[in-house]
Amino acid sequence: MVTQNEDFTPEHAESEHDFAGEPDGFGRLWTPHRMAYIEADRPSKDAGDGCPFCAAPGKDDAEGLIVHRGEHCFVVMNLFPYNPGHLLVCPSRHVPHYIDLTDAETEEFTKLTKQGIRALKAASNPAGFNLGMNQGDVAGAGVAAHLHQHIVPRWGGDMNFMPIVGQTKALPVLLEDSRQRIAASWPTD
Repeated sequence: MVTQNEDFTPEHAESEHDFAGEPDGFGRLWTPHRMAYIEADRPSKDAGDGCPFCAAPGKDDAEGLIVHRGEHCFVVMNLFPYNPGHLLVCPSRHVPHYIDLTDAETEEFTKLTKQGIRALKAASNPAGFNLGMNQGDVAGAGVAAHLHQHIVPRWGGDMNFMPIVGQTKALPVLLEDSRQRIAASWPTD
């Protein structure tokens, strides 16, 4: 939402022609609220040192956004979701890479990924899913120090101009509402 500054009037606006180069034809959607995330301190390689995935299991499910807890791993809502219901599967142990998991952790990590997909199908009937792990800062991991796998539900037409032009997602469901719905749909197998 754009707010009008009392001192701002259209005659004070700079023209695109006053700048070097040719206008690119793109509109701009300013999202300064995202700077809190962009400029936030990143967790260190040490367990618990600002790591949201180390902190979440110590909170109650609603506060920690936890959907399901296993013996070695847990499933949490993504605080910055790509789509409604965006889940993260995390090992309880603070490790950065998939190859660092024990066999028991790997088995449960896989099982929880499959259960997460089933729960999302039951809760919101997506048409497809994106699954992925970004390992390392250079690979795009927002929290590179603690392994996590994304489960992103997808629907036909869920991409529109907002993420492409404005790098902003419109999410029609609150995180807690999604968390409750997915947790209630979690399979027991």
